[in-house]
Parts: sequence; structure tokens; C-alpha cells
Amino acid sequence: MQEKVIQYKNSPVAYTVGGKGPAVMLIHGFGEDSRVWEHQVAYLKKSFRLILPDIPGSGKSPYINLAQQPQVMDAYATMMKCILEEEKANRCTVIGHSMGGYTALALADHFPDCLNGLGLVHSTAYADTAERIETRRKGISFIQKYGAQEFLKQSIPNLFGKAFSEQHTEEVQKLVDRAGNFSSEALVQYYDAMIERPDRISVLKKISKPVLFIIGEEDKSVYLQDSLNQCYTPLLSLIDILPGVAHMSMWEKKDHTNITLMKFLNYVTDA
Repeated sequence: MQEKVIQYKNSPVAYTVGGKGPAVMLIHGFGEDSRVWEHQVAYLKKSFRLILPDIPGSGKSPYINLAQQPQVMDAYATMMKCILEEEKANRCTVIGHSMGGYTALALADHFPDCLNGLGLVHSTAYADTAERIETRRKGISFIQKYGAQEFLKQSIPNLFGKAFSEQHTEEVQKLVDRAGNFSSEALVQYYDAMIERPDRISVLKKISKPVLFIIGEEDKSVYLQDSLNQCYTPLLSLIDILPGVAHMSMWEKKDHTNITLMKFLNYVTDA
């Protein structure tokens, strides 16, 4: 995989690219960086050209203060479009995990012609409920008081199902250790962006391309019923519901998730 950088309003945004075949962008979620897809990269890179951005403030992309942007999630989507243009990936399948799914939906909303397919991995097109907003605001207060590392140390283990957390403590700790470079400013910006993002069910209603939903039955971040409800919205949905899995199927059930992604990407390519 090759590391690259684009400029967004005079600020660098890092990404990696590698593999051969049709273009696929994998967008990471909150408190992660592009390495969260490492198991999928190893499996998919022989068949697809993979593009993995680091959202500003994550991985090798420095934090960019986007306070003046009316919709930060839209700014992230514009950055993704700039990366696709740099890579001459005029048509691409975009897969997003959690917050990365929100970015993918914004990309589909503003630049629909660049998509061959859309994948939402433990993500939702619904806007935040009042309850979710309150939870995020409590998270912001915690981050501002105790710092990013303490927050992620406590929150990351909760993203996994109980059985996986008990049996694979070293895997969970690996992601906790990787989160050591996040700044409080970056995490707060992510939370604010998620709070402010609009409902994008309309995007799923009008999208003409296949949409993949990967859903964890034990997911405490994206509720199962919400995930099921949105599955009926697109013209063509492919749905994978994973029992015993929470919010991190890419790690909790990596082999199964890899096969699901491969089937979806092959279907999109052949469609």
C-alpha cells in the first residue's frame, strides 16, 4: 500500500492506496484510522484497488479546524471526492464504518454520480435522536475534562460484543493503543459533526445503486431496529445481520465480513 497526501484548503489529508481492480474506498469511523480495515485490505487487495483515507485528526491526517463549515460531514465528503479525483477513480464503491458511513452518505448525497455502490457498516442514514445527542454531549464534556485518550480507553471496549471482548482482549487493546494520538479537538469536532448532520434517509430513497448493510445484533451505537428500518428504503439492499456481534464486525467476525464485502463488491462490479 502506498501512502499519499492531497491538499484541502492548504491542509494535508493523508490516505493510502493499493491493490488492483475496480476502485473501492473504505472510510473509517470515530476514534479509528484507516488501519481499522487491515483485515479487509489483506483480503480484498488482490481483486480491488483500495483507497483508504484518514479523516483529518485521525491517523496521518493532521487535525483541521472546520468550525466555520456549516456542515463538517459535508466537508469530509468533499475531501473524499478530492481523493477520488486525485486517483482518477471516476466511479467507486464507497464503504463506511459508523461515522465513515455518515461521510459516505454525504458523498452519495452531493456526488451521486461517482458511486457504483454504497456500503454502511454499523451505520445509519437517520439523524441523531434527542437521546443520542445528549449522549454525545456528555461524551464531549468528558473529553474536555479528562482528555481524548481516557475517553477512548473507556469507550472502545464497549464497541465489541461481550464474547469477543472476553476472548480477544489483546485485539481490543490493540485498537485502544492505536487511539493514543487523537486530540480532544478532533474528537469533539467529530461529535459535533455527527450531532449536526442531517437525516439522509432521502439519499437511500433516491440512490439507484446497490446498498450493503452490515448490522450487529449487539450493537449499542447503532440500534438494531433503526438498522432494520432503513434497509427497506433503497431500491436494492443487501443485508447481513450478525448475531453476537456489536459495532466492530471488521474485527469481531473478520472472515465473515470479508466474504460479505467480496460478494457485494463482485455484485456491484458485475451489475
